[in-house]
Amino acid sequence: MSRRVVITGAGVVSPIGIGVDEFWRQCLQGKSVVAPVPTHWERYADLRSRLWSPVPDIDPAYLGVTRTERLQLDPVTVFTLGAAREAIEGAGFTLEVTEGHARSFTLSGADSSRAGVFFGTGLGGAITFLQNHTHHLLRKPRAALMSYAEELGSSGNREKLENILAQLTHGLRFNPFEVSMVMPNAVSANIGIKFSLTGPNETYSVACASGTVAIGNAYRAVRDGRVDLAVSGGCENFGDEHGHIFHSFDVSGTLVRDYADPETANRPFDEKRSGFLFSQGGAAVLVLEELEYAQRRGATIMAELIGFAETFDAHSIMSLAPGGEQIERMIRTVLDDAQLSVRDVDYINAHGTGTKNNDETEAQVIERVFGKTVLINSTKSLLGHTIGASGAFEALVTALSLRDGTTHICKNLVTPLRDLNFVRSVEQHDLRVGLSQSFAFGGHNAAVAMRRFD
Repeated sequence: MSRRVVITGAGVVSPIGIGVDEFWRQCLQGKSVVAPVPTHWERYADLRSRLWSPVPDIDPAYLGVTRTERLQLDPVTVFTLGAAREAIEGAGFTLEVTEGHARSFTLSGADSSRAGVFFGTGLGGAITFLQNHTHHLLRKPRAALMSYAEELGSSGNREKLENILAQLTHGLRFNPFEVSMVMPNAVSANIGIKFSLTGPNETYSVACASGTVAIGNAYRAVRDGRVDLAVSGGCENFGDEHGHIFHSFDVSGTLVRDYADPETANRPFDEKRSGFLFSQGGAAVLVLEELEYAQRRGATIMAELIGFAETFDAHSIMSLAPGGEQIERMIRTVLDDAQLSVRDVDYINAHGTGTKNNDETEAQVIERVFGKTVLINSTKSLLGHTIGASGAFEALVTALSLRDGTTHICKNLVTPLRDLNFVRSVEQHDLRVGLSQSFAFGGHNAAVAMRRFD
């Protein structure tokens, strides 16, 4: 017999807010952060898009990460550990310092062997890799050029050389912990180590669907009795020093263009959409528990997870298959898994990137399956695209929307590409069932279904 699975805690590090309460407040106010990319990135590439959504600087100590840990962890792991701690404490667990291990904790009252980690990321420790690669590549040539500059003395040639040297920046050292920082499973592993969770520890890397796939598999693990407690979500950090990752998306033609007003450049499902707003990333973490386990603890329940499905297009590494046949099959499969009909669904948190083909295909499938009445929005209209973290943010927003009976707007939507029920204002709604769906480079499609917990 399948067990019921509920969400009892959440944690967030995002461009628009740190912590779930602040994040949700900013969502409902339609907040977004759109800024010019760092000016020095244009030393290295001719950029067509020049906007992004950065994550604010955060003191790692505020996130509960020590100085020693900062030296051994990629930045994406640092802020994910902070979000995980918020989620675990928000679920009502007391953290007790592990005997003989001052930097790790146990969860009071939890059986660690029945607690697992299921986490998603697109590139994992990419920042550490790029920092160490530039150090490896440039340290000796730069030192040689600096020596030559000294030999030139005061001259125009020396000034030219120093201008070149200013572009050959690299990290101060080659980090001896690089391997353990860049490996894709580092985030999941460090969550397990930090909180002494000894059940399954699994990493999912399926590009933009990573967070959704991770949460879906955590749901299955709790539902099927593999674990009683799961820490799950998604994370990403693409703020590398030289703008390398931004450039790779820019040359692929996926990012926002033609923006007279930067604040209105990001416009999913609008006729004038031109691409997605590149986000530095962030982390969204959920705590999932078996219902009776959570109730025995007296946990506050945010929402109930009731279904998960994934399909694969087998069409293109970079674009959705025309017509969205496999997206439709995914939707119908998640509804079957949740024992729902299409009429039961009140709300869809769409993938909604703002790219031409993706939005058109997604809107077409939603209309074909649900008609014109289901409520739709795009969290990416606020955050931009956080890639591996996006599905986790959107699942969290779906849970909060069901809990509170309201949701944020689909921002900058002036002329919808189809006559559908997009969220245009923050109002109260009778939301009982919601879907959060993601698509990804490679052809991955995934969705989770949730129900309001009464």
